[in-house]
Amino acid sequence: MSEDVPEEPVPTKVDPEAFALRGNPGRVVRFRRSAIIGLAGLGSVMIVGAAWMALKPASFRMIASHEEPADVETRATADILANAPKSYGDVPQLGVPLPGDLGRPILAHQRAVGAAAPPATPDQVAQAAEAERQRLVTERKAARESGIMMQIEGGSTSGVGAPQVIATPGIISIPNEANRMAFDPDRDPGAQQHKADFVAGGDQGADLNSHGLVAPASPWTLSAGSIIAASLITGLNSDLPGLVTAQVTENVWDSITGRTLLIPQGSRLIGRYDSVVAFGQKRALVVWSRIILPDGSSVRIDNASATDTAGYAGLADKVDGHSWQLLKGVALSTLLGVGTELSFGSSESDLVRAIRQSAQQSGTRAGDQLVLKSLNVQPTIRVRPGWPLRIVVHKDLVLQPWQETRR
Repeated sequence: MSEDVPEEPVPTKVDPEAFALRGNPGRVVRFRRSAIIGLAGLGSVMIVGAAWMALKPASFRMIASHEEPADVETRATADILANAPKSYGDVPQLGVPLPGDLGRPILAHQRAVGAAAPPATPDQVAQAAEAERQRLVTERKAARESGIMMQIEGGSTSGVGAPQVIATPGIISIPNEANRMAFDPDRDPGAQQHKADFVAGGDQGADLNSHGLVAPASPWTLSAGSIIAASLITGLNSDLPGLVTAQVTENVWDSITGRTLLIPQGSRLIGRYDSVVAFGQKRALVVWSRIILPDGSSVRIDNASATDTAGYAGLADKVDGHSWQLLKGVALSTLLGVGTELSFGSSESDLVRAIRQSAQQSGTRAGDQLVLKSLNVQPTIRVRPGWPLRIVVHKDLVLQPWQETRR
């Protein structure tokens, strides 16, 4: 038995134009240009207003006081004025002035014979004690500042009663202090008085030289004033102390004939340099202590100073003044000062004001310390290896003729 199955309706054909390859995109949200401009302008105005309020100077206003002036008569009298005289008629009369050194004996005698003397008040006693203390201090100060030379009154051809200075053998008389400036960098920054004393302090010896002619100790002598040419082997840096070596670059001949070789080329020099550099110094102080010849023999030259090729004392190459470190300290100090000077306007509370003032003081002290530390850093002098130099012999050197067979 078969059942009748109803036939399903055939779907109609869909229009191809109705198909879409992707879903519908969401709607784009857009802001109005006028709203954006308005918000930006409002924010700018708020920032400018806040900056103006923070940076404007403090203003002071006089506030009228409505308090009634207090009666002068009702105010409490100070304790120090309670016992003061009410008028000039109540001022105690002092006695006859007494001499300074004889005042006490005279007063004691008057008291002994029963003379009437006004009683001394505590203020007068305190004033007398203070005057005596001041007198003693003045005498001690005058004794410390007095000159070491004695002056006596006597006749003189230059004038009556002119002071004379007692001349002591072996002691150079000191110029009159009234005509000299104190040797103080603040009062005499150019050291003009030192120059004047140098010019005035001539040779005090006799016109005839007491020293006779001395013959050379050896025909192979390198006399004082001779020049030894050399160049550095090791570099020099004044940050730390250390030794320095150099090599003789030219043969050195005797000073008498000039034909005997005493120090050959290639000899070594041993010395040291001064690592303490003053502010503004540009030349390094170098001294030489030994000369080592190629055969190993050596001679001491007792700290002969090094000069440059022109004869100027010291060696000058490169100087580092640490200016960048100083500029960083100054910049940091300025930033700390500016940051602590900013305020929150006139409406800041006492706590905020106290915090700001404390931060300002701490920042100022920290900035000052940074700048001071940077100023205390001494300059660094650097001399590169191979730098040419000269050595000035300051004492006669007795050497042996150099021969190639000595090697």
